[in-house]
Amino acid sequence: MLEPRQRSYRSLSAHDFHRVAYLEWGEPDNPRAVVCVHGLTRCARDFDDLARALAPDFRVLCPDVAGRGDSEWLRDPGDYTSATYLVDLATMLAYAQVDEVAWVGTSMGGLLGMLMAAQPGTPIARLVVNDIGPVIEPAALSRIGSYVGVDPVFDTFEDLMAHVRQISATFGHLTEAQWEHLSRSVARQTQDGRWTYKYDPAIAVPFRSAPANPADLWPVWDAIRCPTLVLRGADSDLLSERTAMAMHARGPRPDVIEFAGVGHAPMLLSADQIAPVVRFLRAEQG
Repeated sequence: MLEPRQRSYRSLSAHDFHRVAYLEWGEPDNPRAVVCVHGLTRCARDFDDLARALAPDFRVLCPDVAGRGDSEWLRDPGDYTSATYLVDLATMLAYAQVDEVAWVGTSMGGLLGMLMAAQPGTPIARLVVNDIGPVIEPAALSRIGSYVGVDPVFDTFEDLMAHVRQISATFGHLTEAQWEHLSRSVARQTQDGRWTYKYDPAIAVPFRSAPANPADLWPVWDAIRCPTLVLRGADSDLLSERTAMAMHARGPRPDVIEFAGVGHAPMLLSADQIAPVVRFLRAEQG
């Protein structure tokens, strides 16, 4: 089975240099590149199946955002912000010598893609936004806030996997192998043999101190000019159907694809979810 190459580089936040890890799939000299960025508490391995499908045609870069996966934790929790993440991701593109890229972002990764795509001179030529938009529903923020940063410890890996399935039930109907993959990729064994999550619990500090009324991101959406595709779980509590339809009608005017039986967020592990992303990204080849 095709496996990625592990890479890393140093980036700079307001208070430290820190090492950022990423996975690279496909031919390293392929000029057609795709970046895949995960959600708030997830990691680069979420995109293994999508990356394998894209690797014959693209060089695929899947970063662990700072504080997650194999990337270093930040010294100051206040630096876990989109500003830090955007600098890290722009640094990754420079380190990998990528001038133009397609972007696939799930949840937080989609928000970062929107922010980068809206900038003058953006390197993003094609954008896939997975279950997030300019309006984030308060109910979803409350649900995510109930578990992010809690830092539970479990006696066995099976206990941790059961917790992943509980807090991530909105991912939809996944196979046992898929749940194990999603659990092992975010799991860390402690020195006493127990299990906990791999991400830094301090990522919750800026999340919980964010204003009750998030900033209006419609100007960001309206500034995006590249071809864009929006994915939505039909039962999503984070990206409402109303917001998705408004996204379709303005800004880059993307197609919106919904997946039945899925909430927040489609994990791009099944053929029916992977296929439209591959078709959209391959369309740039003419």
